[in-house]
This record gives sequence, structure tokens and C-alpha cells, in this order.
Amino acid sequence: MKTAAPTLAALFPGQGSHAVGMGADLAAAFPEAGAVYAEAEDTLPGLRGLIETGPPEDLTLTANQQPALVAASVAAFRAWQAQTGLTPAFAAGHSLGEYSALVAAGTLRLADALRLTRRRGELMQQAVPVGVGAMSAVMGDPDVVREVCALAPGIVQPANYNAPTQTVISGEKAAVDAAAAELRARGLKAIPLRVSAPFHCDLMAPAREGLTPDLHAAAFGPLAFPVYANVTAEPNTDPAALPDLLARQITGSVRWAETIRALADAGAEVFVEFGPGTVLTGLVKRILPDARTLNVGTAEQVRGFGLPTTSPQL
Repeated sequence: MKTAAPTLAALFPGQGSHAVGMGADLAAAFPEAGAVYAEAEDTLPGLRGLIETGPPEDLTLTANQQPALVAASVAAFRAWQAQTGLTPAFAAGHSLGEYSALVAAGTLRLADALRLTRRRGELMQQAVPVGVGAMSAVMGDPDVVREVCALAPGIVQPANYNAPTQTVISGEKAAVDAAAAELRARGLKAIPLRVSAPFHCDLMAPAREGLTPDLHAAAFGPLAFPVYANVTAEPNTDPAALPDLLARQITGSVRWAETIRALADAGAEVFVEFGPGTVLTGLVKRILPDARTLNVGTAEQVRGFGLPTTSPQL
């Protein structure tokens, strides 16, 4: 009698999970991670120094933070895969993390992902002047959030459906403020977020238009496993669909809660977050309280990685 290894879903974080020094111990301990950081430096000179030593205010800039998180997440994934010999059955990334997921699936070269996310960050920052946009996290019924956004004056939209009762709204500052005030009046909690731009709303249309030619020029190969798209919450195995899915993501909502439920419905038994922080495993627990989660972002976590087994098989 033997036990079966559980079905894994690989998760990759987005902006906000960064930290100076992320992945440095991985790069020092594992050749596979070190090679990722070396390629990141060759592709975007100066990026490795920003990741390893900062300063924090420069690493936080979206044009730096986006490729830096891709490098850190891919370094963790490749070190883990080399050490364990495991391959996930599925993957998903939160916003920016979708690029990391695509690199892990082998459809997008690391260097191309680094260049695309640098350009993505630049275009997003340029799309809206500082102070014009805003984002707020709302705790409460997402149906109420959608209703209030639809009625608010100006541009304000649900940007991230992070958990059953956590939705981030994004748009023009006045419209976001008006929607937040109405949501509070209806008994929901709305917390302004400190962000450099209003992501995942129609104000990002210039960034979508600017990045679309780069996405169509990029080479996407076969996927080793399905990657769930943010804008559909559905698995994709078609490389030809990726430019459109990634372009739509810039102005579309991140359907994270639906994605996690869909992964569970597809058979995912353990959710493993690759990269710095624990944001995504925390969200998974809010979406599926009984889910099993693991984090792989440090050399110690790679070395100590151990999977629970599922039911015995005869």
C-alpha cells in the first residue's frame, strides 16, 4: 500500500509582497535561483542590486517592483522544483503574478517576462497623473460593491475580488471617495490604500494600449500545465490566447476568489505560494478555510518542504 502525493496549485504574488533582500538567500543557496538573479541582472542592469540591497523607495516604484517580484518568485519556484522534483498541476498569479506563473509553466521566457513587466510598470505609472486616481479596500458583500460602483459618478470599478468579503475598488479619486462614502453608509468598511496608480480599471486604458503590441510581439510557447487567467478565472493552455488575456488584465478585475474556488473544483489539494510574503495563502484561507497551504520564499522553506499525503492507494 502506498500514499498518493496531493495535487498542487502554484500561486505567485503581485505588487505589495516585495521586500528588500527577497530571495537573496535562495540565490546564494541554490544554483537555479542564482541563475534567475543573474539573468535578471543581465536583462535589466541594476535590478539585482535593488532586490538585494534597495533602497526600499526605489524597489517600491512599480517599474522596478514588478520585474523584481517576477525574479524573486521564479527563483523560489525553480529552486523548489530542482530540490523536490515536483511539478504543480495548475498555476495562478495575482495580477503581476500571472507573468511569474507563465514563466513557471514554461510558456514565457524569464527575460521576456522581465522586460514586459518593466514596460507594464512604466506604462501603468504614466497612464494616470499622480493624485488623479485612488484605490480602496472594501470589506463586505461584493454585490453591494458592484451596485455602488455602477451608481457612483465618474470612473470607479471593482479591481480585485480578493476574498468573499474583500473587494478592492479603483478609479478616479473623487469617484472612489464617493463610492467609499456610500459603502460606509450602507454598513460596509472601506479603507483607502496607498498606491502609486489606480490599477485594474478603465483609467489604465493607455497602459493596455501601450503594452498590447509588446505582448503580441512576445514569444509564447507550450504550457507545461494550465495557468488560470485573472480576467476569466478559467484555466488556459493556449499560448495564442495569452497576449489578449494579459492585455485585458490591465483594465480588468482580478477574479482571485473565483480562481481559487475553480482550482479547488479542478482537484487542487494544496496551494503553494512561491515568492516573498504570505498574502496569497492568507487569501486562500479566507476563501477556503479548510484548504492546505504552504509557502516557498526562503532557502529554509525550500529545504524543509514537505507535503502531506492524501488517502492511501492499494
